[in-house]
Amino acid sequence: MPGRARTPTAVANVAVLVLEGVVTFDLGVPLLVFGVLPEHYKHTLCASRPGTVSSSDGYSLNVDRGLDELARADIVVVPGYDLDRPVPDATLRALRQAHARGARMVSICSGVFALAEAGLLDGLTVTTHWRAADLLARRHPEVTVDPDVLYLDHGRILTSAGASAGLDLCLHVVRRDHGAVVANTAARFAVAAPYRAGGQAQYIKRAVPKTSGRSLARTREWALRHLGEELSVPRLAKHAAMSERTFARRFVEEAGVSPTQWLLAARIDLAKQLLESGDTGIDEIARRVGLGTTANFRTRFRNAIGTSPTAYRRTFGDQDGRASRTPG
Repeated sequence: MPGRARTPTAVANVAVLVLEGVVTFDLGVPLLVFGVLPEHYKHTLCASRPGTVSSSDGYSLNVDRGLDELARADIVVVPGYDLDRPVPDATLRALRQAHARGARMVSICSGVFALAEAGLLDGLTVTTHWRAADLLARRHPEVTVDPDVLYLDHGRILTSAGASAGLDLCLHVVRRDHGAVVANTAARFAVAAPYRAGGQAQYIKRAVPKTSGRSLARTREWALRHLGEELSVPRLAKHAAMSERTFARRFVEEAGVSPTQWLLAARIDLAKQLLESGDTGIDEIARRVGLGTTANFRTRFRNAIGTSPTAYRRTFGDQDGRASRTPG
């Protein structure tokens, strides 16, 4: 089921496919996230054929591995690339074979076009950078394109929007595989938010009402320190020194989701960390994350994660209820 946690029994092989005109930012993202977790992932660069590959930034990369790496990969990552450069037929066949063998296929930004050309996305809803969404829909009408989300997870097919959304998706993969504590280790190294709520709709250029220019970051940081308390919209608006209506509108403009949705995501993320990192009782966790009764906490957690708090702890904690941690 998409989004459910899974626990690999060994180090996962990650093959990063470097296509002609590769977007170097997109390429660096999986190398950063998976590279700081050598206990869990081993990454390799590969190309349609070993040798020199051009980048979108005008310089070349030397990639000494070929398509054989896709045949050994548990995860195949396709970063964005120059869409005017055709993907070789042999590469498309290798992508299909990797998927048929059971590898997870992950695209960043325009990398989704290669998966679509390989026929792996038929009937699915996927995403890409909002500027490329219309082109993807025109080239591949058999695919449904959602331009408003940061990433989508269909289990063995995962697609992300542009640039930093690839970081969100790679952290999501780690979170699925090894839980919030390990994902937060990679996020801290990357100086990134472990979980970013909202979608890329907040980044699309559009006419918006003029605001005072004040950011709500300080109020969000304050809320994260007080998740165990009652945090109503009126209380948050008071902290931000705004009217409730102005606060709610500004919050959606900045975060891409409502204050209530953002708070629930933050509370679930804290709950996952508490479940992984100690033997705190479920009742106490419900109280500390501000989700009230144990029954309400269990319901909210299951709806968000797809499993119960107890099952989540059993998956990501050791027998004493303590999560296995990575260095850093």
